[in-house]
Amino acid sequence: MKIIVAIKQVPERDAQIAIAPDQKWIDEDDLSYTINEPDAYALEEALQLKEKNGGEVIVLCLGPERVTSTLREALAKGADRAIHVDFDGLPALDTLTVAKMLAEAIRPEAPDLILTGLQSDDLGLGQTGVVLAELLGMPHATIIMQVEKTANGLRVKRELEDGWFQHVEMPLPALLTIQSGGNKLRYATLMGIKKAKSKPTATVEPADAEAPAIELSRVYLPEKQKKTEMLKGSAAEVAAQIVEKLKFEVRAL
Repeated sequence: MKIIVAIKQVPERDAQIAIAPDQKWIDEDDLSYTINEPDAYALEEALQLKEKNGGEVIVLCLGPERVTSTLREALAKGADRAIHVDFDGLPALDTLTVAKMLAEAIRPEAPDLILTGLQSDDLGLGQTGVVLAELLGMPHATIIMQVEKTANGLRVKRELEDGWFQHVEMPLPALLTIQSGGNKLRYATLMGIKKAKSKPTATVEPADAEAPAIELSRVYLPEKQKKTEMLKGSAAEVAAQIVEKLKFEVRAL
């Protein structure tokens, strides 16, 4: 089974973040980067499927030259080879354009299974995987906790609300977005790090990026403000107003 894992490089969680002068994105100077956490769980799921069923695991990442360090980390953990879609300017792209670039790199590989993380730690949109599945014409399932290979395809365990789970039978090829916490992440061993140096990494150039359908106009810190509002009416009317504000303004209920 050929499995492609789409991963993203994001700033370290404890990195000191500052807004860029143009307020279009964060200041990326002197930041440390790592693999997006949900994507790390997608990689772990792929490696376990390979260990049980055989096959090949390919890691795919879109970004500038610095993402090769994250690809090497994935290779050191056990991926067989890597594909770097070389593009500088990722923050300016919307989900659809990113998915189109990834789809272009994936099609020649004709994988049996594509895994992505549920969402990215930086933007948290949770859209790229499902848009990618639509572009490739593949069935997909989201919020996956467990994947099992069957004679006819896959059996997956989806996380629902309130502690409920759903088990779904799926054909191959397919795309799954993986939830964090389903497996215990492995560390790259010294032997794995040595082997990663000899594993192939292909660099591909994406097609010219289209004008994004959605533009990120400004990034800013949450604005603090104080406001006092007097509620009038009977006790029941005031209580109803408080509940309304907690639901739709504070969103605490």
